[in-house]
Amino acid sequence: MADPPKLRVSDEERERAATDIREHFAAGRLSDDELAERLQSVYSAKTSDELQAVRSDLPQLPATPAEQRAELAARRAHLQRRMLQQAGGGAGTFILCTAVWVATGASGQFWPIWVALVALIPLIRNGWRLYGPAPELERVQEDLARRERRDHERSERRADRHEDRRERRLERRDRRRLPPPH
Repeated sequence: MADPPKLRVSDEERERAATDIREHFAAGRLSDDELAERLQSVYSAKTSDELQAVRSDLPQLPATPAEQRAELAARRAHLQRRMLQQAGGGAGTFILCTAVWVATGASGQFWPIWVALVALIPLIRNGWRLYGPAPELERVQEDLARRERRDHERSERRADRHEDRRERRLERRDRRRLPPPH
């Protein structure tokens, strides 16, 4: 995300820009004179526009291993939150079924476990994909998106059915109010 044009830069931002300039020098994109000139400009820059101008004709550097690890951790955390949100509905259903089982005497087999399995199997599978030996973040993201689409479509169908029932009730009510034809 680009900084607003006239925003002042910090010493840390200048140091990051200087490190980038040195990386470009090491890659052979800059001469000794250009390096010295650009470093002078970086350390004297006061706004983000001035820093951007120093790097404007240079390509974006690849992410460092630390940046890649940070991005992976952030993406995993985001997908984990989405997984837990989706599993929350199954957990609520499991708790409700367990309460029904207890209220009916808690006798016989603990049948609510089958409800829990419906919620746990996707959670465990996606957890393995997320934190297993070969992370498959794209598959987890696709699975979560597919489930969200399916849930959204179900809720839309439910809303449509509700609207249809409402319209039929209104039509029946209106028919009862109309006077008989002469």
